[in-house]
Amino acid sequence: FDKWTDGQRRRILLDLLERCSLSQQKFCAKQLQARVPTEAVDFTTRLPRVLSLYIFSFLDPRSLCRCAQVSWHWKQLSELDQLWMLKCLRFGWLLNFCPTPFEQGVWKKHYLEMVRELRLTRPKSPSKDEFVVIDVKQVESNIPERKLSPGTVRGRKELPPWGASDRSPTDTVGF
Repeated sequence: FDKWTDGQRRRILLDLLERCSLSQQKFCAKQLQARVPTEAVDFTTRLPRVLSLYIFSFLDPRSLCRCAQVSWHWKQLSELDQLWMLKCLRFGWLLNFCPTPFEQGVWKKHYLEMVRELRLTRPKSPSKDEFVVIDVKQVESNIPERKLSPGTVRGRKELPPWGASDRSPTDTVGF
C-alpha cells in the first residue's frame, strides 16, 4: 500500500467503502471527521448558546442587525431580548409593560422606536439672542508679572519655523 500511487490508493479505498455495511461506513466517516478538520464551521453552532450570546453582546446595534442577515441561526441569536435589553437599559430606556415569555423581539422594537424618536426630536441650536454674554474682567493679582524670554509666548516655548504648524512660514527668508 505504501508503494502504490495516489490513484491506486483511491480506487482501493473506494472499492472497500462500496463493500462495507452502513455501520462500517459511519465508523469510517467518524474517523475521517476526527482526523480531517472541517472548514468554515459556524462557531455559533459549535459553542454553547451562552457563549455565542456573550460574543454578540459586544456588537453595536448596527452590527447586530447585519448579523441577522447572515443566516437563520444568527438572525435568531441577534434578535434575542437578552442582547437588546442591555442596550436599552444602558440609555435608561425602560418598557412601560412587562412582556410575556411568548413575546419575542420586544426590546429590539423598543430600541428602534427610541432611536427613531431621537431623530425626530433633535435638539435645536439656540439662536444668537438666547446666548447671554457676561462682561469678563481681568482679575488682578499681587504676584508681579515675569518678563518672558524672547523665545517664549505666554509661558510656552515658541517652536522653530520648521516645527511650527504654519504651512507657509514667512520668517524663513534667508534659509
